[in-house]
Amino acid sequence: MKRIVNHFKTLALFILFYTVSAATATAQDLDKDVVAKLVAGKEFTFKATTMLPSGASVKQLTSDYDVRLLGDSVITYLPYFGRSYAPVLPGEEGINFTSKDFDYKAKAKKKSGWQISVKPKDTKEVRELIFDISDAGYAHLQVTSNNKQAISYNGYIQPRK
Repeated sequence: MKRIVNHFKTLALFILFYTVSAATATAQDLDKDVVAKLVAGKEFTFKATTMLPSGASVKQLTSDYDVRLLGDSVITYLPYFGRSYAPVLPGEEGINFTSKDFDYKAKAKKKSGWQISVKPKDTKEVRELIFDISDAGYAHLQVTSNNKQAISYNGYIQPRK
């Protein structure tokens, strides 16, 4: 019962912080056509504003963390907080990798927005990145790892830099 209450608290905090982060994100709302072009071209930058670790409270991110899709490569620079199932060596904290061999699938949602799946083939750590992107460019990212608990991030997308 205590575990269920903790999950409801986490969900309530997620909704609260998602609303706040969407309202206070530094990017302006993007036009639906611009977002569609970024998604179709596989070229955008996801800027993380909040981190949602499994079983822990939401954490506002004050540093510049991102995932860059550059058409032919994916570069991630994200913090990590959670359980690791394998030893983590110094300098290997967070979710940091570059992939040049990956599957990219974008699917339009029924009502609005897109869901994007990125599956890197040349990294041992991350199994899949799933982006849920709104028509205005606000996004939720879920990272599934082979050696760590899953973690999510809220933020927004912008044209690649």
